[in-house]
Amino acid sequence: MNRRDELFRFMKQFAYRYSEEEFTLASGKKSHHYFNCKEITLIPQRLQLLAEYLANEHIPDVYKGRLDAIGGLTLGSDPICYSVSLEFLKKGQTVYPLVVRKEAKGHGTKKEIEGYLENVRNCLVVDDVITTGGSTIKAVEALRRAGIEVNSGICILDREEGGAEALLEIGVTMHPIFRKKEFIQK
Repeated sequence: MNRRDELFRFMKQFAYRYSEEEFTLASGKKSHHYFNCKEITLIPQRLQLLAEYLANEHIPDVYKGRLDAIGGLTLGSDPICYSVSLEFLKKGQTVYPLVVRKEAKGHGTKKEIEGYLENVRNCLVVDDVITTGGSTIKAVEALRRAGIEVNSGICILDREEGGAEALLEIGVTMHPIFRKKEFIQK
């Protein structure tokens, strides 16, 4: 079984839920379909498989040039960014993980982005799930304010509810591993 197929099996078994009673999503939308990707990103063996797949198969196809950083809005992107950064390091390439805060710190340095920013020219934006794209757009805007080029992104799942289109409107092409339609029984 290849890595993507194994990830799909984990998603189907652990992350995807269907209910007659609607779930309320982070976007505020309601849905019978819920994806808790923390069931992938917060389980070490599943996260390792995800990082291996992303760093060795998915990202090289998405980002054909030199990749300086990988980052997104905390919390959904954090484990993905850390693990993928370590996977690239195994291959001899440094890709810095960046954490975009939901709000700039109110004390100390008042940073909006945590991580090594010196010499970071570009960043692949990351999210676990996109619905409307709001969280990912917030991350893109913060990264761009820091002078970092962001034109591509990855996510585990695109719920296909306008997020990818909203990101495209600001010049970011999303490359999901999975789309919601792959989990819906016909």
